[in-house]
Amino acid sequence: MKQSIFKITSNEKIARDIFKMTLAGDTSAITAPGQFVNIKLDGFFLRRPISVCDVSGDTLTVIYKAVGKGTDELATYVAGESIDTLTGLGNGYDLACAGSRPLLVGGGVGVPPMYKLCKDLVKQGKKPIVVLGFNTKTEIFYEDEFKSVGAEVHVATADGSYGVKGFVTDVIKDLDYTYFYACGPKPMFYALEKTVVTDGEYSLEERMGCGFGACLGCTIETKNGAKRVCKDGPVFKRSEIIW
Repeated sequence: MKQSIFKITSNEKIARDIFKMTLAGDTSAITAPGQFVNIKLDGFFLRRPISVCDVSGDTLTVIYKAVGKGTDELATYVAGESIDTLTGLGNGYDLACAGSRPLLVGGGVGVPPMYKLCKDLVKQGKKPIVVLGFNTKTEIFYEDEFKSVGAEVHVATADGSYGVKGFVTDVIKDLDYTYFYACGPKPMFYALEKTVVTDGEYSLEERMGCGFGACLGCTIETKNGAKRVCKDGPVFKRSEIIW
């Protein structure tokens, strides 16, 4: 973990209630896709944990949804402002398990960490299959970005306004893949458990106090005992999760 001051270089709305923020600063502590950062906001006691979407040199990209007072405040920040940020938090995805055709599943705000994972897998010569799930067309983001790095991309919308009508599982049931990585809401995970046919990894979401394992507020029970989502996760193997 490293505490640094980052400067905002952009903060723009890219879909309904979805914002993309780029920051410049020390990204050296970010070493794996699936990690997150914890951002301090003026006037708020607790930091806001946000998944890392991408890292390139000293540029950090995060994508977040404005759904509460904290993220609503974050959406008002503009280029040139500075943010106190903890980086290098959490354990990310294990790329060594991917196989030749890994499946990447992102639901809503679970999409961003899939992007860096996809880029890293492509660099290793893998051929990722990306399935993105949204409620409706106005919520879709980053479809083109995944395609631009060479992934096979499928999109599902619950209302059928774009792509496959239904859920990510309606797409996955017809795909051939070697391993899976997933990030999204728990209902999506429950549905995936009934659909996926390989081993894989889930990035879990829990309310976090400190973000680095001190407060024990995000502790969950696994088949290997009690684990802290912020410190021992947020990524866990499918085989160790108790559903």
